[in-house]
Amino acid sequence: MMSYPDNKRIKLAAIQMVSGPYLSENLRAAAYWIAQAALSKAEIIALPEYFCFLGNTETQKQALIEEFGHGPIQQFLSEQAALHGVCLIGGTLGLQAPDTTRYYNSTLVFDPAGQCIARYDKIHLFSFQSETEHYDEAQTIQAGNLIPTVVDIQGFKVGLGICYDLRFPELFRAMGPIDLLVLPAAFTYTTGQAHWDLLLRARAIENQCYVLAPAQGGVHPNGRQTWGHTQLIDPWGVVIDNLTTGEGVVNGIIEKKRLSEVRSGLPALTHRRFV
Repeated sequence: MMSYPDNKRIKLAAIQMVSGPYLSENLRAAAYWIAQAALSKAEIIALPEYFCFLGNTETQKQALIEEFGHGPIQQFLSEQAALHGVCLIGGTLGLQAPDTTRYYNSTLVFDPAGQCIARYDKIHLFSFQSETEHYDEAQTIQAGNLIPTVVDIQGFKVGLGICYDLRFPELFRAMGPIDLLVLPAAFTYTTGQAHWDLLLRARAIENQCYVLAPAQGGVHPNGRQTWGHTQLIDPWGVVIDNLTTGEGVVNGIIEKKRLSEVRSGLPALTHRRFV
């Protein structure tokens, strides 16, 4: 039986954006929504995948790639975390890979002092083709190492994933047990409409953890349409808060008591036979 003697609680916020091709505009929008989330007393705030850029060409994106530890996007995230005294999970940004023709799609976590305390490079690279859409991230993105990333935030074990990782449950099993999964995303409208909500709830239920999924949600200047539906889900699969489309903030409280109730009542994590 997994039990928590205390009932530690913490307020979270996930930001939904409709990012475009101009870094300065995206950072202004992110700063506004971070401030709104901080006003709601959120202690952990998460941005969506590609919060800083969703543009027209790979050439534009390449111009914004940073070396780890240096660059205006990382500086922005550090300053925002320190300004508001929050733990900021910085969506994703491009970090330089050893192969200079590619980059890592990376999530960085900053503590309330503005220090980077965790990094996760996206492992699973999205590929999808239909009559009207074509995506192949492996053309420009370098897959991260096959190492699950878990960071302790105020006593909660927080696992990190990015977008397409959602379809690979073995990644999150390898982390566990975790208390919270944070999954920044920019799901396409097509795949999101079919699978997003189902997959998020499944990951919460099977891992008996909270899931916080900040997403891109709307029609972007480059014509791409993302699914949105940023949400916070509890360990029983109950959606605590959800934003379907457009920019805004989803928030709610996670508590160890709820984790204990679910895991004690249905101790599935102790019944595993395959590892």
